[in-house]
Amino acid sequence: MDRIRLGLVLHPTRDVSPVVDTIAAWAARHEVALTVREQDRQRVPESVRPVPEDHLPAGADVLVSIGGDGTMLGALRAAVPDPKPVLGVHLGKLGFLVEVEPPELPAALDRLLAGEYTVESHSCLACDVCGDDVVAFNDIALIRHPGQGFVSATLAVNGQQYGYYRCDALVVSTPSGSTAYSYAAGGPLISPATRAVVVTPSAPMSGISRSVVLSPDERVRLELRPGSAPVAIEVDGQVIRDGSTSGAVDIGYRADAGLVVRLDPARYQERSQLKLSLLDLPLLPEQLRELLPENLRRQLGRREMPPPR
Repeated sequence: MDRIRLGLVLHPTRDVSPVVDTIAAWAARHEVALTVREQDRQRVPESVRPVPEDHLPAGADVLVSIGGDGTMLGALRAAVPDPKPVLGVHLGKLGFLVEVEPPELPAALDRLLAGEYTVESHSCLACDVCGDDVVAFNDIALIRHPGQGFVSATLAVNGQQYGYYRCDALVVSTPSGSTAYSYAAGGPLISPATRAVVVTPSAPMSGISRSVVLSPDERVRLELRPGSAPVAIEVDGQVIRDGSTSGAVDIGYRADAGLVVRLDPARYQERSQLKLSLLDLPLLPEQLRELLPENLRRQLGRREMPPPR
């Protein structure tokens, strides 16, 4: 059986030590090499070798993302130059991309070692933001500063002017990202099997007021108009530029830019559909708990009890 090299991508702030310890113990039993970014060396056991951040994807056969969707997206972005499969371990709150819960991790790693998994391909947006090259697997957004006016920008597709926007935010998303900011802004849900780019305004005041769905072969250009409010630019939820009042963002679609490990695609799809349906329920978490059968409520109560001191 061939050995694999695992690169660990850690949530930047959460305590990931229980999951890392599980992986380290499993790796020791199976003689699997583990690496992590140099800046995370204090968060892992000594058996995990630290490497420069840009060397992590290249030196691994599979990346293991420990966190939520944001951590997973970061792992995918890091591996764009040389895409490697990414296994997501869920420590977040909702998580549409991650598949494995911590109790399932040892069995998941066994299947990874045995090659018993499939790889799901993900597209990204290749963006030129005022001369800087960035990639987004979910979305890129131009967002106004509260109290300082509105985002005012023009839309051009393949060099042809389509119209303008005056809104709180402009969100350009991939099909996978259609369940994130674009969905919250009123955009459509796009099947991950579809190749498309979606441009959605949030709280439009004038100009284009509906989502525009474009072909992956079409290039999008958003250019700030004179008098636009200061704009923050987010890529997959991370601010990369703040306070811009001029400039342009050019966006193209790139297929097969990221690879996600799937151990049970049918079960993952069922979970994702349930999570998506819960987004439309105007209920608090404690209200949702009341909808569960009594035996499940008792189990949840036991899990949430603090450990004895």
